[in-house]
Amino acid sequence: MSYIEFNKKQLINLKYSLDRELLRTNRAGGYASSTIIHTNTRKYHGLLVVRQPLIDDLNHVLLSTLDETLTVNNFDFHLSMRMYEGGNYDPKGHKYIRDFVSEPNLKLVYRLGNTIFTKESIFAEKENRILIRYTVEDTQEDFVNLKVKPFLAYRNVHSLSKANTWVETKFNEIKNGASWQMYKGYSKVNMQFSKNVKYTHVPDWYYNIQYIREMERGYESLEDLFVPGYFDVKLKKGESVVVSAGLEEKTPSTFKRQFNAEVKKRTPRDSFENCLNNAADEFFVSIDKNREIIAGYPWFGRWGRDTFISLPGLALSRGKTSLFKEVMKTMIAELKDGLFPNVGMGKDVSYNSVDASLWFFWAIQKYAETQRNKAEVWQEYSKPMKSILSHFAKGTHNNIMMHDNGLVWQGIPGKALTWMDAIVHGKAVTPRIGYAVEINALWYNAIAFSLEIAKEANDKAFVNKWGKWPDIIKDSFETTFWDPQKRYLADYVNGDYKNWDVRPNMIFAASLPYSVLSENKQRGVLDKVKTDLLTPKGLRTLSPKNKDYKAINTGDQSKRDASYHQGVVWPWLLGAFADTYIRLQGEKGMSFINDLYHGFEKEMSRNGIGTVSEIYDGDPPYEARGAISQAWSVAELLRINKMIK
Repeated sequence: MSYIEFNKKQLINLKYSLDRELLRTNRAGGYASSTIIHTNTRKYHGLLVVRQPLIDDLNHVLLSTLDETLTVNNFDFHLSMRMYEGGNYDPKGHKYIRDFVSEPNLKLVYRLGNTIFTKESIFAEKENRILIRYTVEDTQEDFVNLKVKPFLAYRNVHSLSKANTWVETKFNEIKNGASWQMYKGYSKVNMQFSKNVKYTHVPDWYYNIQYIREMERGYESLEDLFVPGYFDVKLKKGESVVVSAGLEEKTPSTFKRQFNAEVKKRTPRDSFENCLNNAADEFFVSIDKNREIIAGYPWFGRWGRDTFISLPGLALSRGKTSLFKEVMKTMIAELKDGLFPNVGMGKDVSYNSVDASLWFFWAIQKYAETQRNKAEVWQEYSKPMKSILSHFAKGTHNNIMMHDNGLVWQGIPGKALTWMDAIVHGKAVTPRIGYAVEINALWYNAIAFSLEIAKEANDKAFVNKWGKWPDIIKDSFETTFWDPQKRYLADYVNGDYKNWDVRPNMIFAASLPYSVLSENKQRGVLDKVKTDLLTPKGLRTLSPKNKDYKAINTGDQSKRDASYHQGVVWPWLLGAFADTYIRLQGEKGMSFINDLYHGFEKEMSRNGIGTVSEIYDGDPPYEARGAISQAWSVAELLRINKMIK
C-alpha cells in the first residue's frame, strides 16, 4: 500500500482531483506539473517546462500535455481530458482511472474493459527531459494499440499560446520518434519511444483550452495548443514502452534502464518526513554553475530573502552542509552595498529587501551551530558580514540606515522593503516605513552573533568597533516598541506614530538566538501571538480582531495582494513560533509543537501532493492557496522536526 493513494471515487470526482496537483523537477529549474489526473488547470502546468536562454532565460512550457488513446478490440478509449471554453470537458478519460499510487513512482491505473493499463512519469534529475512509462498490465487481446498526441505550447510560463500562421509546422525524423521547433530561438522538443513507432504528421491547432485556476485568479485563461501529429505503437500483455521528451535526441534503448535508475535516485515518498525531504531536494537548482534555491513552484524564481530563511531547514537540518555553502557562495557573489538581490538576475535584478541581508546572518548563525570551530566560520564569512554591517551603519539604498539610537530605519513611499511586500496600484499594502520590529530584532541578533564569533577569532578591531552597540540597541528597542500595558510590541514606529496592529513580526524579537527581549517580555509576545495569530497551518499575518483583517486569498491579483499579509496564514512563521515556545516552555512544550508539526501530514495528499503550500486561509477550514510548493514552508517544518528530534 502506498503512503499517498487516491481511489476511483476520489479520482473521478473532478472537484476533488482537480484540486490536487503534482510536481516533479530537475536540478536546473525545469519541471513537470499537472493535476493528479493529468488535466492541466493552470498556464504553469506542463510536462516539459524548462529555461530558454536564447529567449529570456526564464521557464517556458514547451510540451504542455499528451493525449493518449488506447485501442482495444477495435474500440478507442480516450484516456486524457481537457477543459474547453464554457467548462466543457473533452475527452473524459478520467472515468477510466481506477487508482493513483505515489510509490515507488507516480502511477495512474486505468481499467478499460478487461484491460489494465498504467501510466507512470518521472522528470530526469540532471537534464531537461520527462520520461513516461506506459504498461499493459493485463489484457485478453493479442495486442493493444497506443496512440499518443503531443500538445505543444512554446511560450513563457506567464503567457498563453495563440494559434498563428508563423509557427514552424515541419518536423525532423529521429530514432524512434520526431522532433519539432515551433519558433526560432527555442529549443527543439525531441520525442522518442523505447521501441519502434509509427509517426503520422498532421499539424493542427486545438483552440480555446481553458485553465480554471487562471480564470479564478482573474487572468486570461484560454489557450490554443499546436499538435504536430501522432504516434502509434503496439503493445502486448505485460509489455511497457517508455516515452522520452527532452531537449536532446537520445538512444531509445537506454530509456527503460534510465527510468528505473531515476526512480531509485529519489527519496521514497513513503512517510511524512520523506515527503518533506523529497520536496526540499526539488528547490535546489544549478544554473550556470551556480547553486540556488527556487522560492516556490510553479511561478517563483530565486528570492534572496527566501533563500536565507530556507537554507537552514532545507540544507543544515538534513546534514547537507555542502549544499548550504554552495548556495551561500552564489549569493555572496551578488552582494552589493550591503544588500543582496531580492528578485531577478543580471540587468533585471532588484535590491529591494532590507531583511535579506539580516537573514543572511541568521543562516550563518545556524551554520555556526553545526561547527566546532566558530573562529573558522568568522574567517569564512566575516568579509560579507562586515560589509553588510558597515553599509547599514552608514546608510545604503532605500533609506536603510542605523540611527544614533542603534536602530535601523528603512523605507521610502511606494516601496515595501520587509517581507510584507505586497504592492497594489503602486502603493504598499503594509508600507511599514520607519523602525520595523523584526528588522531591528534581526539587526540586534546580527551584531551580537558577529561579536560572538569575532571574539572566538580574536578580531579585536571588530569587537572594539561594534562592542558597544548591542546594549544601546537593546535599550532603544524596548523604549521604542514595548508597551507594558499591552504587553506586546509595536509592529513599526515612524516618528511619534506607533503601529499596534497585532502581526507575527514581533515573534522574531523573542525567537532569535540573541533575543532583544527579557524572558518576561518574550512570554508577553508569545501569549499575544498564540492567542491572536496561531492556527494549525501557521501564523496569521494580522489579528482577526483588526478591522482590516482579510482571511481568504482569492480573486484577481489586486484582491489577492490586498489580503496577502492582512490575515492570510503563512506556515514558515511556525519556525519562529516553535523556537520561542520551546525556549520558554522547555520539554513540556514539545508535545504542543509536535502536534503542530504532524498536523501538516494531511497536507501531503492535498493541493501540492507531497509538499506544503505557500499560504492558507486565516479562517477554518484553512484552505491552501498560492504556490503549491514553497521553499520556506517546507524548510521550517524540517527545522521544527529537527527541534523535536
